[in-house]
Amino acid sequence: MADYNTYESPFCTRYASKEMQYVFSANKKFTTWRKLWVALARAEMKLGLPVTQQQVDELEANVNNIDYKVAEEREKLVRHDVMSHVYAYGQVCPNAKGIIHLGATSCYVGDNTDIIIMRDALKIVKRKLIGVISQLADFAEKYKSMPALAYTHLQPAQLTTVGKRATLWCNELLYDLQEIDFRLQNLKLLGSKGTTGTQASFMELFNGDSSKIKELERMISEEMGFDGVVPVSGQTYSRKIDSAIVSTLGGIAQSAMKFSNDIRILQSFKEIEEPFEKNQIGSSAMAYKRNPMRCERITSLARYVMVDTLNPSFTAGTQWFERTLDDSANKRISVAEAFLGIDAILNIMLNVTDGLVVHEKIIRKRVMAELPFMATENIMMDAVKKGGDRQELHEKIREYSMLAGKRVKDEGLDNNLCELILNDPMFMISKEEMDAVMKPENFTGRSAEQVDEFIENCVKPVLDANNVGKEKVELNV
Repeated sequence: MADYNTYESPFCTRYASKEMQYVFSANKKFTTWRKLWVALARAEMKLGLPVTQQQVDELEANVNNIDYKVAEEREKLVRHDVMSHVYAYGQVCPNAKGIIHLGATSCYVGDNTDIIIMRDALKIVKRKLIGVISQLADFAEKYKSMPALAYTHLQPAQLTTVGKRATLWCNELLYDLQEIDFRLQNLKLLGSKGTTGTQASFMELFNGDSSKIKELERMISEEMGFDGVVPVSGQTYSRKIDSAIVSTLGGIAQSAMKFSNDIRILQSFKEIEEPFEKNQIGSSAMAYKRNPMRCERITSLARYVMVDTLNPSFTAGTQWFERTLDDSANKRISVAEAFLGIDAILNIMLNVTDGLVVHEKIIRKRVMAELPFMATENIMMDAVKKGGDRQELHEKIREYSMLAGKRVKDEGLDNNLCELILNDPMFMISKEEMDAVMKPENFTGRSAEQVDEFIENCVKPVLDANNVGKEKVELNV
């Protein structure tokens, strides 16, 4: 039951998935701390320090045996979260108590855990992003040949197809996926660098043997699933890493907002709508309404994530020398909420792209209302081939276009441009010839072919490489 007297983040109660929430949970954080202490102890044992297999086994057996009450009470006393958890771990590992955290500083567990959490969160984002790409590709394939009005400056322009437009949304998400892959491939642990990044404590432990210190980091990174550690650092890894990752999430937010805004406009045109459930209420006052509330939520959350990218950026720029602590409070909020925001956005996009409603007759009607203007170039060229004067024909089309436009905008009547041209012998065109010209499919260029090429060359390799299955999501609201 919710506590209605205490603030709860909407990311937890309304938007983000339980899966992503767990990645940023206290339990994930503190069990990862313990796994890092196990990895450190195991490596130190193998490299000859006075750590026994029995101690390592004891630590490993109690990774999930966390008494949070003990840790919380200890923190009230010592005002230090890491040492509080060292103490709590030692309470359940009495034999290993004396070697927990040996040679390490707080950032050994804090920063390495942050990297691990961001890696695991990026993998969830990647999986859902690919799911959206897959569904948009299916949509593009299905509607690759359906003519639709294209827009420049939000004014009708030459035709495109419904499917070709979907490839524009999909292509931006593919770019975001490349960014995610780059971040994952280049993510490194902090390692065991010590209080100012010099590894002085480990030089003391290993009697100045640098080769063992480097091997220690290699062993820890391998156990935690990484191929290496950052080459140099102060006490912390560079906060530019947080900034780069959150900026990548901001890029997904940009693509999502572009998609959601386009759908919102298309829904206003009554061409394409987001899913609308049987019992869904569109408006408390206007019962007939079908508002694009899912896409509006995407837009809203995307705005939040894009603005949030400034937090890690400022943090990275204000770290003094080897470290300051002004990063901590901001970092634990901004990085987590960027991931929770993108998770929520992708959940909604998975829902929307799986059930887009296409109103084919409305799309056709809107195309036909504008097509006479677009067809005039072809009509004029055909008349020139029959001996007409190009400049005179152009001027006549301009006059008729103004008349037809006035009729549509000022009188609310249908576009009669084709009728005006048919009735003018200057154009030397029959009704049959006019009907042949006035086929929307003649004005979509290579749209259908471009969709096929895009799916085959750009989307399919990604789906094949990632073995994508159907991503199931359940929206809370």
